[in-house]
Amino acid sequence: MAVNKQSLLSARTVEHEVEIPGVGTVKVRALTREEALAVRNQEMTVAEMEQKLLAAAMLEPQLTVKEVAMWQRNSPAGELEPVVNKIVEISGLAVEAAKEAMKTFRG
Repeated sequence: MAVNKQSLLSARTVEHEVEIPGVGTVKVRALTREEALAVRNQEMTVAEMEQKLLAAAMLEPQLTVKEVAMWQRNSPAGELEPVVNKIVEISGLAVEAAKEAMKTFRG
């Protein structure tokens, strides 16, 4: 079946809830291709990349880059990991490829 141009160009993102033990549930969405490419091959630390990724994909609650940085400072080391992994997964990005890409950033 041929694809309809309007269907191809309309916004389509997947949403998912992630439980943070002892804190509650957050809602995230998949990154768009444009958002994923915006952080790729940019010179930034892993922490900065994570801040941009979470600020773009967090729906409930919505967070700014500065607020994500505060969350990073105030949370246990592994707390953000399941949230980031879910965003990567529902965005259709391979987790291992994302981890490899993160290694290329300085920091």
